Amino acid sequence: MPDEAVVEPTAGPIVKPLPPELFDVHGSCAEMRWEAMRGVGYHVPADRFFVRNHTRTPVIDAAAWRLELHGSGLRAPRSFGYRELLALPSVTRDVLIECAGNGRRFFTDQQHQEVSGTPWRLGAAGVARWRGVPLAAVLKLAGITPGAVDVMPRGLDPCYVADGVDHGRVRRPIPVAKALDDVILAYEMNGEPLPPDHGHPVRLVVPSWIGLASVKWVGDIEVSAEPLSSPWTTEFYRMLGGEHPPGGGPPLTVHDAKSAFELPWGAVLAAGRPHVLRGRSWSGRGRITSVEVSVDGGASWRPALLHGAHVARAWTRWHVTWNPPASGSYTLLARATDETGATQPMESPYNELGYLFNAVVRCPVRVINV
Repeated sequence: MPDEAVVEPTAGPIVKPLPPELFDVHGSCAEMRWEAMRGVGYHVPADRFFVRNHTRTPVIDAAAWRLELHGSGLRAPRSFGYRELLALPSVTRDVLIECAGNGRRFFTDQQHQEVSGTPWRLGAAGVARWRGVPLAAVLKLAGITPGAVDVMPRGLDPCYVADGVDHGRVRRPIPVAKALDDVILAYEMNGEPLPPDHGHPVRLVVPSWIGLASVKWVGDIEVSAEPLSSPWTTEFYRMLGGEHPPGGGPPLTVHDAKSAFELPWGAVLAAGRPHVLRGRSWSGRGRITSVEVSVDGGASWRPALLHGAHVARAWTRWHVTWNPPASGSYTLLARATDETGATQPMESPYNELGYLFNAVVRCPVRVINV
């Protein structure tokens, strides 16, 4: 393990500044405020990209870092230094990364169901332009065998301890078919080297899957001819409770559809004048094909105008114009449909850990006379 590359972390769990106009902080995690994206563009700048840490951000010396590839699914286990990786042919892709618990708070606030975990609204998601080496290329250089089944990256962040149990470093197996398809070993974010909080020097980017799979600060990858598991597939990131199987559902993979307004929570708007309501929708299952917006709590709906890029692994921007007729409290809703025909429901299936909330979110606004 390349532990010598890890420098003593900073005093707090997150390195970058967390100004309150950009973030809501949840312990070792930081949620992007959606109003921070208004007028910013398609990609989320690194200074406002959400942070999901199980422990704390390590500061890693790229010159000392190495990526170790090992396991029974390789013919020629080997390691790569940072400069070696940068010298390989690269790809650049727009990809959304989203925490599996994004929207968890609405199980409680909207559906009045008790769940555990970080109480995210919708700010634990973001699209960036990632550049790196296809994982497939690195696996082939290490001699991946036809019998390989699973690929498990492991991070260099501190071990995760919960309820007195040391679960080790964050790691999560990926089936070989996915690993060879579209996974990237990324070293750039929006044209710059990865910042510490987002995986410097190298992280995985696993398109369309829950954020856990996109392991940050990756230090080694096990390639196995036998199925692999970790606490992040056996104890966490599975559907438990409700109508799910007694032992829990399978490990989570693809993230569900969501929509968010680029507004402060509880925004205040002026009556009697037009407002352009902007937002973004996304789905791990495919491109967004339509978005509908309601300004009266769901009593009526009208189509939003989609504009800009429609990237399957990222998100789609949209807007509608609304002229609130009178002062008072209103509830805004947005629901997306993706290319599989799936539309966001009005209620999300319950699970104890609050994963994959995909229901239409009820966004409160207050209209005042000015």
